[in-house]
Amino acid sequence: MADELDWDPIRALARQVLRDGAPWILTADVRELLTRTAREVGISHADAASALASDTSALELLRECSRRISEGSSRMVDSLHRMYQHKRAGDFDSARQEMRDVLAVEVVPHYRAVAQGQLNLLDDEP
Repeated sequence: MADELDWDPIRALARQVLRDGAPWILTADVRELLTRTAREVGISHADAASALASDTSALELLRECSRRISEGSSRMVDSLHRMYQHKRAGDFDSARQEMRDVLAVEVVPHYRAVAQGQLNLLDDEP
């Protein structure tokens, strides 16, 4: 995975096609974007390749990538907010549990890494 994620292109495509109703055209650039993003959000190469076999399934792949990014981001932000509240209150066990809860459900490697990193930092606390 790249050191820096750039999900702006997939977000823009999803907004244009899924929200604004722009025509869905599966170009080589869109295929490349979907393949890269699928990997970044935890979709196997085989599943992504299979989805790119048709316009309809590729559109579903776009929906799934967009959903994983959006839901994972919301889950992460909410959990980090609660974790910091617990941490400020001195409740490190509850703060750790917030990150364990994310790790129990999260499939996007980036968000998993953030949660694991926070959990590792919390393990240094009492």
